[in-house]
Amino acid sequence: MDALIVYGFTGASMSHIPADLRYAESHEWARLESDGAVTVGISDHAQKALGDVVFVELVDVGKVFEAGDAAGVVESVKAATDIYAPVGGEVIAVNEELADNPELLNEEPYDAWIFKLKPSKARELESLLNAAGYKTAIGE
Repeated sequence: MDALIVYGFTGASMSHIPADLRYAESHEWARLESDGAVTVGISDHAQKALGDVVFVELVDVGKVFEAGDAAGVVESVKAATDIYAPVGGEVIAVNEELADNPELLNEEPYDAWIFKLKPSKARELESLLNAAGYKTAIGE
């Protein structure tokens, strides 16, 4: 599985890494909602590495992914990169606001979610990194 490749990123500030989320090594975050859905977005570290986001390819509601499957594309002024499903499941919602305002991923990476899944295996969430593990993984 390819991950967002971040070469030579030397941002002046440390990334914001909320403790209540789980993280994939490919830089997606996942939040378990009270209804059992999993909300997915990209981390602060990822959006800083990408630079100004100019386009988000949203997947179709109803699409089913396995953990690690490519589930969309984020394009920035620097690069285009796949977004991966951190857990398997069926897409139950996409953030349509990103179609007209992709820059929201830069402005509020933890509010500007990309899609929501009904997880097929809730235990997969436990295999993702916690905030401390993600911080170590990105070298902060």
